[in-house]
Formats: sequence, structure tokens, C-alpha cells
Amino acid sequence: MRDYFCGWYFKCQSETQTLAIIPAVHKSRRKPSCSVQIITDEGAWNICFPDGHFKKQKGDFNILIEENYFGRKEIALCLHTSDFFASGAVRFGELSPIRYDIMGPFRYIPFMECRHSVFSMKHSVNGELCINGTKYCFRNAAGYIEGDRGRSFPKEYAWTQCFFNKDGSIMLSVADIPIGAFRFTGIIGVVKWEGKEYRIATYLGAKAVKIEKGELIICQGSMVLSVRLIEKRTHPLLAPVSGAMTRTIHESAECRAAYCFQKNERTLFSFETSRASFEYEYPY
Repeated sequence: MRDYFCGWYFKCQSETQTLAIIPAVHKSRRKPSCSVQIITDEGAWNICFPDGHFKKQKGDFNILIEENYFGRKEIALCLHTSDFFASGAVRFGELSPIRYDIMGPFRYIPFMECRHSVFSMKHSVNGELCINGTKYCFRNAAGYIEGDRGRSFPKEYAWTQCFFNKDGSIMLSVADIPIGAFRFTGIIGVVKWEGKEYRIATYLGAKAVKIEKGELIICQGSMVLSVRLIEKRTHPLLAPVSGAMTRTIHESAECRAAYCFQKNERTLFSFETSRASFEYEYPY
């Protein structure tokens, strides 16, 4: 059995509440399994299942783990353990995919440690979920969906996602990427704003000018994207190492951060928010 993981990240955010749900399958020489992780602004939980409880339609997006369903149009939860309970369903409006694969030509490189996907930058969410007694109500709220697959998460990386204004959405990931005996800083990101999509990526010439103390400054041609983590509100999540979920990372489902995007020396937007999602796994 080869070491492998595949996971999907569903974020739902109303004006007052944020949660993310992460179904995943992980196969390793140690013990294959599948899981559902849930992170909110209040806490994080991991529910593990035997490998045989994971089902996915080939070539599609329909994922079933026991009675829990994850798809392009909805999520339905029915989770029960001795210390955790989750139930309910949310429905998604039309997804907002990006123009082409976020990995660009890197998707053809074999043996990459981790490959990323972005399925929807922003879509509507409606419904209600109950997580350990707390109700999460979504009425024309915002949703985001991405995914990862491969063997392991990068040793060092930063990731952030944020909705802003009426239709704006940002996703940026910066990571230490090993390719054989070489390593480089890989960058993938998308800014959707005022009906336009701006792609920021290593394969388009993006460079990390600064990665320090929660701040990222990325330059690509005439574009500069600056991201700054101001105040963490982290909770622990499990992440894969050689297919097995043995690493603990820390994510803020909702925290304070600042974003600035410039093009041709003109500031297109600059704002500070308390609704950002952030993982910062570089030395702080």
C-alpha cells in the first residue's frame, strides 16, 4: 500500500459564525482510515473511522463517510461519539470555480509531496448545523471549497482565505516544496474582486519578498499582495505525514488579519478584518 491522503475543505461563514468541515481519507503502511474534522471559532474536533467507511463516486465529488455526505451542492452531517455530536445540513448555491487548475503546469510534475485544488472561491450557503449543542445558522452566507492530496503536508507553509466586500475572495498558500534533492518556496493564490480573477503563482513568476512573523509579501510583475496575521485564534487540526494523520497543525478559522493588493503601483484594496482564516506553520 502506498502512502496517500486526500482531503476536502468546506468553509461556511455567516456574519457572526464560521466553521470548516474537512472529510479525508488517509492510507499508510501503519493503518488506513478516514476522518471528518470540524473547526469553528470555538474549537476543533476529529472523528476517525475505519478505511472501509469512506466512499466516493469515481470522477465525481460525491463523498460519503457513514451517514455523512459531502458534495458540490450540499453537506449533511450525522456524527455521534461519546463526547461529540453534529447534525444538520447546508446547501450550496452555484460554485465559483477558478479559470484553470491552481497548480498550473506543476500538476504534471510527478512525485510532488502535496497537490492543491480550488473548487469554489465563493458561493452561497443556506441551512443549519448543530455542533456539540451550538447552532450554526446560515442564511445566504458565504462558502469556499478547496482540497489537498498527496503524501504529506509541507514542512513549512502558510495558508489564508478571506471573503471581503460583496463578492471578493482571497486564497493564498506559500510553502516549502521539495522536488528530489532541491527545495523552493512555492506560491499559489487567487484574488477574485470586482468580477476579475487575479492569479498569483510561482509558475507565473511570483516571488516571496517576505515571510516573517506572520507577514507575507508576494510580488509578481506589477502585482503585490501583502498579508499579515495580526491576532491568532488557533485550534489544533491533524495533518498527514506519509499518509498518516500524525502531525498537529494549528488553524484560526476566524482571526484578525490585514490584506493589501496593489497593481501598477495603485492600491486596488486594503483592509483589516476579524473574519480571516489562517494557518501559519513557519517559525513565528
